Amino acid sequence: MSDGLKAIVTGGGSGIGLAAASALHVRGMRVACLDLNPPGEPFIGIKADVTDDAAVRAAVAEAAERLGGIDVLVNNAGIGAQGTIEDNPDEEWHRVFDVNVVGMVRVARAALPYLRQSKHAAIVNTCSIAATAGLPQRALYSATKGAVLSLTLAMAADHLREGIRVNCVNPGTADTPWVARLLEAADDPEAERAALNARQPMGRLVTAEEVAAAIAYLASPESASTTGTALAVDGGMQGLRLRPST
Repeated sequence: MSDGLKAIVTGGGSGIGLAAASALHVRGMRVACLDLNPPGEPFIGIKADVTDDAAVRAAVAEAAERLGGIDVLVNNAGIGAQGTIEDNPDEEWHRVFDVNVVGMVRVARAALPYLRQSKHAAIVNTCSIAATAGLPQRALYSATKGAVLSLTLAMAADHLREGIRVNCVNPGTADTPWVARLLEAADDPEAERAALNARQPMGRLVTAEEVAAAIAYLASPESASTTGTALAVDGGMQGLRLRPST
């Protein structure tokens, strides 16, 4: 059902973004990946920095021209941050919000004229379990993802009557390059991985491919009646309260 649709994926060079681009491609979409280090074939790779509005507008216009339009935007580009509110200076707060929140605004704003021309327009934002659950040492990151969740709902309301659906995915801790770097920096990487696994009721990290499958569903015509929704892909982390195993 997705054959011939044209999609843009930001942060498409690695992790969840690359997995999402691959999932959309397998389902018959033509995909342009915007990234500081974009991938090659079978994707259209375009270098772009989501903190630069002029660069974003140029990259989206190039993607639309090379794809022949835009039907789907996957707003995935983002960066992490660690610590409590005491641990990051103002400059870091501004930087992470600039990428994780305003970056999504810039890309969506540039894509809207093309999405309005589509008969099947969908935006999928990559949010996080951090938007709905209090996680230790993630104050800044959680604040940005809380903003993404609220932004998703507001965008869904604003653009519903233009025929543009807007949803987000809320992954739990995913086995991505960023998490791998966090584990490598830990005093005991194996113990830290075990702790992250145990935090999720399923007892393991979420895979990028699992998140990508959820993104592909929300981006496809199969979810034509779904908008303003946050789809959790978190191994039950948000909603389940299991008794300790014996």
